[in-house]
Order: sequence, then structure tokens, then C-alpha cells
Amino acid sequence: MKVLVIGGGAREHALCRSLSLDPDVTALHCAPGNAGIAEVAELHPVDALDGAAVAALARELTADLVVVGPEAPLVAGVADAVRAAGIPCFGPSREAAQLEGSKAFAKEVMAAANVPTARSYVCTTPEEIDEALDAFGAPYVVKDDGLAAGKGVVVTHDLGEAREHALACGRVVIEEYLDGPEVSLFAITDGETVLPLQPAQDFKRALDGDEGPNTGGMGAYSPLPWADPKLVDEVMDTVLQPTVNELRRRGTPFSGLLYAGLAITSRGVRVIEFNARFGDPETQVVLARMKTPLAGVLLAAARGTLADEPPLNWRDDAAVTVVIASHNYPGTPRTGDPIEGLDEVAAQDAPYAYVLHAGTRHDGGAVVSAGGRVLSVTATGEDLTQARERAYAAVGRIRLDGAQHRTDIARTAAGG
Repeated sequence: MKVLVIGGGAREHALCRSLSLDPDVTALHCAPGNAGIAEVAELHPVDALDGAAVAALARELTADLVVVGPEAPLVAGVADAVRAAGIPCFGPSREAAQLEGSKAFAKEVMAAANVPTARSYVCTTPEEIDEALDAFGAPYVVKDDGLAAGKGVVVTHDLGEAREHALACGRVVIEEYLDGPEVSLFAITDGETVLPLQPAQDFKRALDGDEGPNTGGMGAYSPLPWADPKLVDEVMDTVLQPTVNELRRRGTPFSGLLYAGLAITSRGVRVIEFNARFGDPETQVVLARMKTPLAGVLLAAARGTLADEPPLNWRDDAAVTVVIASHNYPGTPRTGDPIEGLDEVAAQDAPYAYVLHAGTRHDGGAVVSAGGRVLSVTATGEDLTQARERAYAAVGRIRLDGAQHRTDIARTAAGG
């Protein structure tokens, strides 16, 4: 089949890498892509947010499947435009994508579906904000209601900081703090059947030891040796299937990738948030462990035939991904710096370690930085210890002026 992937980050590179390894994929295209994706797919300079342009490109390519990677195009209705052109699309409709596009909508759906989540208030005035902050106390959890590329959440003990963020948001969700470790669990769904993937954990803070500001994610690992073996079944029963059922009941079925961000609290599993697409950087480690060819599963979800698919197959390997970010990230990043060492990783670390590009572009013959998160260095191994060693060995070969990365991704889980 011919597949068109929309987006240009490391998540899309991970998707394109998996699709390029699928024997059923005869042609792979990506719009707009990046310097790394160009090695496995043909790139097209189309605006990912322009549904009409994406649909026109899919028609021109006679694509059999379009996969929409990022959240912004989904919330903008790009998947609707592709489906209206008669082409199967993996990704929810604009209405269903509000599960990520609006924290308030997600809370409403969870309440109707009896999904366990944090108690919360939706606030639009300074008075409501002050009442909510006072009701929950520290640590304060303040979430911008809309899309914020992973950086719209502030968790702080500082009342002034919490209030300042809330006032800057317009419409804001303030909720109780959830204790316990966080888990990301993805599920592929066609609006009825739900196929869970393997759980992963990501690292949101910029600095080692979970210090520093929130980012879009600085690394991830899978599997989770400390998690209850029954976790996936429990989340399927209490979170994923009830949410999919509720959205179908409302007449806005959710077809695509449903991502549950979870806290494993002292009182049980609670949903922190939903996303409407593959998470970044967790996709990098989850797809590294997936044995089942990807294209057929995504096409079945797009066509509504997931019930006919066998259970997914997984490797016993562990996977770790370490994000290399540019100078000043998550502030305004410096871009245009040359990236060296990519050939060395390919020559010395393959096939166990490889580099997925996030914010990169070609500048003449060189690959240069073009965003905040620049690369996701991903490695597999027999266990997390070996995967970590391989990932960090590859990170050590890459040279990017002013770059930063965390040195403790998966260290605790690996027993370090």
C-alpha cells in the first residue's frame, strides 16, 4: 500500500521508520517531514494544518492510507478532509480530537463514562481561579484548556506561579494533584474495538532528577518492570473502552490513537489527560518493541475492521530513547546549528541504536537544528540496562553546539 504520513517530528520519523520496514508498504510519503524522514520517505512541502491541501496531496499520490501524526492538524479537522476525499485516514475527527483539544471536554467525557480522574474545576475568571487554588492547595496543578504542545501544564508549590499561569490561559482547568508514578498507555481504536499497545514512561522535566521546567518530553522507556502485570487490562476496562464507548454514544466516535496519560496513585489508576495521537517521545520506544507490522493495523482502524485483527505481537526487548534538545529549550530555541556524528552512529551502533530526527532540516549538504527538541536517540537491548548503555553511547557520538540532554532516562527503572 501507499502511505502518507503528516507531520515532521521524531514521532513521525518513528512512524515512518516502522512503516518503511513493513513489507506491505510499497511507497512512503511524508509532509512536511524533516532531514531524517527524507532517508525513508519522499517529502512534500505541504502545510500539515491545511486539510484541503493534505487531501489534495493524498489524492495526487493515490494514497491508500493517510496517518496524521501531530495534534494540531487533528484538532483543525485534517482527518475529516482526508476522509471526505474518500481516502482512509488514521486519526480522529475534529470533534473527537477535542478529547485532547479541550481539557474541559475531556473531563466531561470522563465524568459521563465513569472514568477515574482527578477532581477539577474549569475556571474563566480570577475569582474562580482563586477559589479553585484555595480548594485544592499545594502542589497546584494548572492546565491550559487548549493545545499547548505539551507545555501548557504547571505543577508547582508556588501559589503566585500557579495563579500567574492560570490568569494567562483564559480558560483553565485546575485540579487536585495526583501522587505516584506516571504511565503512558496508547491504544489503537476504530471507534468500537480497542487494541492496547505496551505501556511506556516519559520524562517531562528538562533536567536530571525531574528538575527544571516542563517540556514536551526529554526521553522515555518501555517496558515498565515495576508496573503491575495486570495494568493494561485494568486500564482497558476502566479507562480506554469506556471512553471509546462514550464518544460513540455521543455520535462522535473516536477512531485513531487514544493516548491515556495515567497516574498510578495510592488510591488506584487515575487519568491525568487524554491525547488524540501517538505521544512523543513514547512512540519512539513503543514502536521499537512492536513486532506486528504497523500499516495493516492502522489501515484496519481507519476502515473500522479492527475486530478482525489478531492481538498485537511484541518483542521481549527493552527500549530507551534520549532526547537531544537545542540550546535554551524549552525557551525559544537556537536553531541553524550543524549536527555532526550522525554517520558515526549509523556505522557503529546500528541496528541496536539509531537516531530519529525531530527538529532538523537540510542546509546545503549539512543537517542543522530546526527546533527545540532536535533528535531522539533510540536503542533496544535485552533489558533496560543494556538499552540505556546503547542509547547513551550513541548520544555521546553526536555533536551539536549548546545541546542538552538528560543523563538519567530510565536509570531508576533499570535499577541504577
